[in-house]
Amino acid sequence: MKPINDILPLLDKPGNIAIVTHQKPDADAMGSSLGLYHFLKQLDHDVTVISPTNWARWLNWMPGIKAVLDYEMQRERAEGALDKADLLFCLDFNTFIRTKNMAPKLAALTCTKILIDHHREPDEKSFDYGISDTSRSSTCEMVYDLILVSGSKDKITTEVAECIYAGVVADTGSFRFPIVSANVHRLVADLKDKGLLHTPVHEALYDNFLENRLRFVGHVLLNRMEIFYEYNTALIAIPKADLIKYDIKTGDTEGLVNYPMSIQGIKLAALVIDRDEERKWSFRSKDDFDCNTFARKYFEGGGHFNASGGRSSDSLQETIKKFMRAIKENESQLQ
Repeated sequence: MKPINDILPLLDKPGNIAIVTHQKPDADAMGSSLGLYHFLKQLDHDVTVISPTNWARWLNWMPGIKAVLDYEMQRERAEGALDKADLLFCLDFNTFIRTKNMAPKLAALTCTKILIDHHREPDEKSFDYGISDTSRSSTCEMVYDLILVSGSKDKITTEVAECIYAGVVADTGSFRFPIVSANVHRLVADLKDKGLLHTPVHEALYDNFLENRLRFVGHVLLNRMEIFYEYNTALIAIPKADLIKYDIKTGDTEGLVNYPMSIQGIKLAALVIDRDEERKWSFRSKDDFDCNTFARKYFEGGGHFNASGGRSSDSLQETIKKFMRAIKENESQLQ
């Protein structure tokens, strides 16, 4: 995989570009994709953003999102855009399996493939150019860096700024996670200098849910959260029946795993959701507990040191039992 800066000459001549992110994109995935989209459009490229699946309705405020293709719902159009692409940007994922049903199509493409991501252990052989930098707060921060190094800082429009800021805010926990660097604050200052209004972005991300979601959160915290103080661990296990009862849609469970982290002494918080095809895990930790290694070892997952995800084909009850065995095995690291 060649350095990301080596792609800059490839952007000088207008061409066809596809931008792809991971399934069920979050604010960083969609923000980085649309931020890059608005930037490349100004360079006269024909750009298409493709999501492997649907996304949370509270992302629908993002400028340009109406042009995003849902691969599952618009497969013919999406594959047409991929087939004609000269360049394929892969954002906020580092292996094609994170794109679900799109993975075989992406692997088969012969166009130039470019990775921009901040997760661990990238599948470098699948990409021609790219950067995988775990020291960066978000993929949005990395798109901002790319724009700066291209010498096109003047092309950070309001649309670009809003998309980038949204992803940075979301992936840094509103600037409270350890990954936040001085560079992140300089980025925000620059966007503010360019006229970014940050309050509407925060409201769109955090004050944009329906009533049923708030009632669902209350139900979950009261009835589905268990605290294991002997392991400094919290577990939230959500059965499918709860999702049906409260009419929970894509994105409505975003952030739930963070709630137990506010409890004094909790070092690891885990959330498992009973989906149709599998059980989905989210992990958050404090201090020196490595979520990435934990998720990879026990739940076919991975991610960041203090924030990772995983999956299980076992039943909800069986995957919970496996989790309990796992935290017992890691008792010394959780003290």
